[in-house]
Amino acid sequence: MRRGMVSAVILAALVALGVVAGIEAQSASSTSLKQVAYIKASNPHAGDHFGNGGTLLGDSVALSGDGNTMAVGAPNESSGAKGINGNQNDTSVYSAGAVYVYTRSGGAWTQQAYVKASNPGVDDEFGHAVALSADGNTMAVSAYFEGGNATGINGNQDDDSIPQAGAVYVFTRLGTTWTQQAYIKASNTGEAGKDGNFGDGDQFGFSLALSDDGNTIAVGANAEDSNATGINGNQADNSMQSSGAAYVFTRTGTSWAQQAYVKAANTAGGAQFGYSVGLSADGGTLAASSFDEGGSSRVINGPYDRMRNGSGAVYVFTRAGTAWTQQAYLKASNAEAADSLGVIVSVSDDGNTLASGSLDEDCFATGVNPTQPCDNDRVSNTSTGAAYVFVRSGTTWTQQAFIKASNTGKEDWFASRLQISGDGNTLAAPAQLEDSAAQGINGKQDDESAQEAGAVYFFTRTGTMWSQKAYAKGSNNEAFDEFGSSVALTRDGRTMAVGARGEDSGATGINGNQKDNSVKEAGAVYVFTYTPTTGTR
Repeated sequence: MRRGMVSAVILAALVALGVVAGIEAQSASSTSLKQVAYIKASNPHAGDHFGNGGTLLGDSVALSGDGNTMAVGAPNESSGAKGINGNQNDTSVYSAGAVYVYTRSGGAWTQQAYVKASNPGVDDEFGHAVALSADGNTMAVSAYFEGGNATGINGNQDDDSIPQAGAVYVFTRLGTTWTQQAYIKASNTGEAGKDGNFGDGDQFGFSLALSDDGNTIAVGANAEDSNATGINGNQADNSMQSSGAAYVFTRTGTSWAQQAYVKAANTAGGAQFGYSVGLSADGGTLAASSFDEGGSSRVINGPYDRMRNGSGAVYVFTRAGTAWTQQAYLKASNAEAADSLGVIVSVSDDGNTLASGSLDEDCFATGVNPTQPCDNDRVSNTSTGAAYVFVRSGTTWTQQAFIKASNTGKEDWFASRLQISGDGNTLAAPAQLEDSAAQGINGKQDDESAQEAGAVYFFTRTGTMWSQKAYAKGSNNEAFDEFGSSVALTRDGRTMAVGARGEDSGATGINGNQKDNSVKEAGAVYVFTYTPTTGTR
């Protein structure tokens, strides 16, 4: 009897005994990520980009630590309403932007609030980035194209003389009621007509992070122009176009104040420091990236030079009392020119694990710490993308993992967005331009029939080892949805929210008609839960 026939006989016997069924059940149970909600805005319109991430990569979805509060930005929503729960049907202020707050009770989600800026303006894009405190009661929202020339806290909101200056708004919740607590501007709001990368202003609020207690905010202004270096340098200098900056603000009681003005140690024009920022739970560790930084180093704290243009870097700062210092200069172990490390950063609660994406990394290897060779000296412009995990012991940082998608593809932008859980043991890494037409969990990965449909790759860590647990798609995944254009995780990694800025349904609210495609690029958010199997994370 041939081997195949023997195998068939054995298989039949095992099925009869119920052994194979047990094996299949075990395999199914290991796929423990499942979609539990499909969430839409209460007022979807074409091009609102609810759950946006988009080409300018905003963090437009946030979850509280327990996952029971979720904030979703729609930066291109066009209502002229102001404040909380205003007129959602108004469409008079193009791309003013909005944020929607949802709460979960048991497994059921409901919309709690519809939030607008106190000074909505055309193209302000309020909701470009959102962040929540661990208890969900403090929310920070950026409008990085807001045009006010005010500086500091609660200045004149009615001025609109510096296009794309940017602003951040802080809201607080008491019971179920939300109110605006602060309108925050940079201490050196830019000058009209002086900046040049994406527009006139500094784009304060391009990135945003919030500590667990809600008392520390980090804000990136990627187009800020000072030639200063380090902490609290000369803010009035405007000689280094789009070098970028980060700002730290703290709250005492209900009052906010700027604590630090942070620049890279190797400030350079066009480096866009502050492109992404992340904070530890206590706000005492800050990560700020410079995705167009040009250093050639492939080690931690290597020399500053400009020999690999666009390789990208992440800078780590720590706070003692109120004083900030730079602790580390992180570079990828396989850095190449134009890789764009730092297009996104995410920090664990204890500050000891940091993940960063490199959307333009070009290697076609797959998996975690792949053994396949990569050409690290040739710019191939495939933009497959990669994620890097760095860990800290004491004050020493090392690279722990180099992570690739399980189905690496050209121009997929794997790790263009990512988030690490608060405990540092779960990583969600989207590839928002991935092309498979699969739907749901662990579908067909080698399909290329749905251009820019998007996917999210779900990894967990056991000890020091990372492994991919799931390949996730939306339940109604289609071409150009850009599923994974934003992503958020709870502290324990058990709940994940994923934005799809290009999703087209005209449904409203929770679990509506997913097959409707009547409102182009309205956007949607999908909520998943993860249950680790026995003996695994």
